[in-house]
Amino acid sequence: MICAAVPLIPFPDNRRELLERLLDGLDAPALHWLSGYTAGLAAAHARGPATASPSALAESSQQLTVLYGSQTGNARRLAERLVRDAKGAGLAVRLVRADAYPLRELADERLLAIVISTQGDGDPPDDARGFVEYLASKRAPQLTHLRYSVLALGDSSYPQFCSAGREVDARLAELGALRMGERADADVDIEPVAKPWLDATLAAAREALKEQAPLATVTVLRPQVHVAAFNRDKPFAAPILANQRITGRDSTRDIRHLELSLEGSGLTYEPGDALGVWPRNPEALVEALLEHLHLDGELAVAHDGTSLPLREWLSSRRELTRLARPFVALHAARSRNAELNRLLVSDKAQELAELLRTHQAIDLLRAFPGDWDAEDFVAALRPLTPRLYSIACSRKAVGNEAHLTVAHVAYDAFGYAHWGAASHDLAQAGEDALANIFIEENTRFRLPADAARDVIMIGPGTGVAPFRGFVQERRETGATGRNWLVFGNPHFSSDFLYQTEWQAALKDGSLHRLDLAFSRDGANKVYVQQRLRENGQVLFDWLEGGAHVYVCGDATRMARDVHATLGQVIATHGARSDEAAEEYLSDLLRQGRYARDVY
Repeated sequence: MICAAVPLIPFPDNRRELLERLLDGLDAPALHWLSGYTAGLAAAHARGPATASPSALAESSQQLTVLYGSQTGNARRLAERLVRDAKGAGLAVRLVRADAYPLRELADERLLAIVISTQGDGDPPDDARGFVEYLASKRAPQLTHLRYSVLALGDSSYPQFCSAGREVDARLAELGALRMGERADADVDIEPVAKPWLDATLAAAREALKEQAPLATVTVLRPQVHVAAFNRDKPFAAPILANQRITGRDSTRDIRHLELSLEGSGLTYEPGDALGVWPRNPEALVEALLEHLHLDGELAVAHDGTSLPLREWLSSRRELTRLARPFVALHAARSRNAELNRLLVSDKAQELAELLRTHQAIDLLRAFPGDWDAEDFVAALRPLTPRLYSIACSRKAVGNEAHLTVAHVAYDAFGYAHWGAASHDLAQAGEDALANIFIEENTRFRLPADAARDVIMIGPGTGVAPFRGFVQERRETGATGRNWLVFGNPHFSSDFLYQTEWQAALKDGSLHRLDLAFSRDGANKVYVQQRLRENGQVLFDWLEGGAHVYVCGDATRMARDVHATLGQVIATHGARSDEAAEEYLSDLLRQGRYARDVY
C-alpha cells in the first residue's frame, strides 16, 4: 500500500501506474536505496540539467550510507539504529542491505558505515557474500576518496571470531579508504561495544557532512509499516496450545511440534520468518551451579543498574549452556590452572574451540576449580540471548498461531545430565504454559513473488520446519509452480518428521516431488547430498527453468556439503568448470533464487 493519497502525486496516471508497479514488492533496503537515488536526482535537477550518471548522483547526494549484512537480525537492528540516530541529527543517510547495494556505486561512495556479522567458520552472512566477494576481487576500485567504519559482530565461542568484519575492514584500507573510526568487534553481549561505535560513527559522520549543503526536500512514497506492540525487547507471553513429540519411541532424538497462540498480540509473520524465544535455564543446572560455588540463590546481586536475586540472574538473565572465551579467560585467571591458561594462547585455537563446543560453564568449574563471588560471577557470564526457530507454518493455513519444530537438546557428558536452554524449556512446557516470544523477520528467505516459479526445498532434520510453512502457503495461495522437497534424517520408521502431512501433500498435488535420505537405514550412510547428485539432471533442469532453491539446517557441515553438491551438479550437467559453477550459484544468490537459513 502507498501512504500518500493519490491526488498528491504530482504526475499523470500513466506515470503513477509505472511508479506503483516499481514499488510493488520492494523491501525496506530497496526502498531506502531508491530514496537516496531519487534524492540525488532531485539535488541534481536543482542545480541544472541532469546529465550525471547514477554513481555521480550518489556522490552528489553527500550522504552517509549504512550497509549491513545480517544472518539473525542483530546487524540489521544496529544499522537501523544508526540510521534513526543520523536522521535525528539531521544527516542525509540511506540504509542498504548488502545484497541490495549497487556495487558500481562503491567507486563514488564517500561516507560508509558497515555493520556485518560472521557466521559458521568465519563466513559472511548470505546477504553480504556478493559484496564481500566483490570487495576481495580484482574488480574492486581504488577507494582513496572513501571514509568508512566497520562494526563486526560475532561469537567468541568460534575460532574465526568477527572474521568477516575484520576482512572487510582490512580490504577497504588496502584499497585506500580511510577509517573514520577504528573497527569494533562485538561479542554476543553486543551493546557495550556497539553503543560506543554507534556514537563515534555518528559524530564522525556529522563532522564530515556538517559543511555540505543539505539535500533538496523530496517526498518519497513508502509502504505502510506495521509496528508491533511486542518485539525482541518486549516479548509476547504466548500460550502453548500443543506440545507433541513427533519422533518415534525408539528414536535417539526427541523432536517436538509446538503450537503457540498469537491471539491478541498483533504479531504477524511470513513463511520463512523465525520465532524468537526467550528461555529460562534448566532449574537443575541453576541449582547445581549454586551448590558447586557455595552461593546463596536468594542473595541480592546488583549489576548494570539492576538488582535481582542470584537465582533469578542465573535462571533468566545469564548464559549457562553456552561457554564463551571471555569467561574461560576470567576463570583461568582465578583457577591459576596451567592447562587452562595454555588453551588461551593463539596457537591453541582449535583446542579451545573444542572446549567451548563440548563444555558448559559448570563443566569448566568442575574440571578447573576456582572461587567466585556472586557479583563477579554474574558480571563474568554473558547475557542470556533469545533462540530463533524457523516458523513451521503459514498464517493463511493456521490463523493466529505459530508452529515450531524443536529438537530437545538433552544428553549426558562428564558424568552429568546436560540440556539446551530454550529447547529444554519448551520440551518441558505443559499446554497451559507461556513462552516469551517475538517475530524475527527473515526477508532473505521468502517464497518467490512469482507464484508460477518452481521451488526446491532442502531441509534435513528440523531444517524441514520452514518448508512445512512454504507448502502450506503455496497451497493456500493456489501457486502454480512445482514444489520439490528433499528431506533426510537417521531412520524412516522413527524420524520421518511430518510424514503423514507430506504424503497428503503429494496426494493433493501441493507437493510435486519428495526425495528422502535416511542415513542409518542401510549398510551405507545416505544423506540429502546423495539424493541431489542422483537427481542432478532434473535438479539442473529445474534451475535452468527459473526455480528457486532453499536450504535450511546445520551451517557447519550440511549447508557446506549441500553447497558443494549443488556446484558439482551444475558443473556436471551444465558442462561448466568448477569456477563457472560457483559463479552460477553466486548469481542465483544475487537474484534471490538461492536462499539459506542456516544455524
